[in-house]
Amino acid sequence: MNTSLDELMTNIGYQFKDRELLRHALTHSSYANEKNLKPFSDNERLEFLGDAVLEVVSSDFLYKNYPQMHEGDLSKLRASLVCEPTLAYCATAINLGDFIRLGRGEDATGGRKRKSVTSDAFEAVIGAMYLDGGIEPASKFIRTFVLTDIEHKKLYHDCKTALQEIVQAKHKDPLVYEVINESGPDHAKVFTAVAKVGDTILGKGEGSSKKHAEQEAAFNALVSLHEEDKADVLKD
Repeated sequence: MNTSLDELMTNIGYQFKDRELLRHALTHSSYANEKNLKPFSDNERLEFLGDAVLEVVSSDFLYKNYPQMHEGDLSKLRASLVCEPTLAYCATAINLGDFIRLGRGEDATGGRKRKSVTSDAFEAVIGAMYLDGGIEPASKFIRTFVLTDIEHKKLYHDCKTALQEIVQAKHKDPLVYEVINESGPDHAKVFTAVAKVGDTILGKGEGSSKKHAEQEAAFNALVSLHEEDKADVLKD
């Protein structure tokens, strides 16, 4: 999909001085290979840098805003905010998938919506922003698109354990996960899984591995159960 860099810069609220850095951040390895670009033309090195910037900024934010939280809990909370599903969710807020440069095969098999692709590009954009403008714009971007709605996002971390505890308290039947579909080529599989109690499906999810699909199914189940609890409170 060919969408202008100007549109993306409007979405992220930052104007790159070096537009080539942003273009580099949007270049998936499949595109670089297909176009026979020079080595290191894909966004993997920028992703590496962006991951480090994201960890520093999120650690600083959590340290200052959760003064009563122990180190172990801070680590868990940070992990929930920077994991693949959360970053892919954040990427949807700026429609990042529309701007990624993909090879034709990757594009044809749904790469623009693949969480591993969009989350990696999201980190690469952070890395590019850091190189272009320093820590301040990168930090502002992270605070705007990652370090918000934390109560919702932290459900991603170990959500399978949280769902297990809820099911054990409310149901006699065990919680089970079932992979109901596999699609895509071997190098880019997409798995669909459901979290079930008996014949009742609590949540459904997709991911680049069975583990990620099950994790998202658990997360969606938790969100659904949370909404049901809120509705019951309103009825009362």
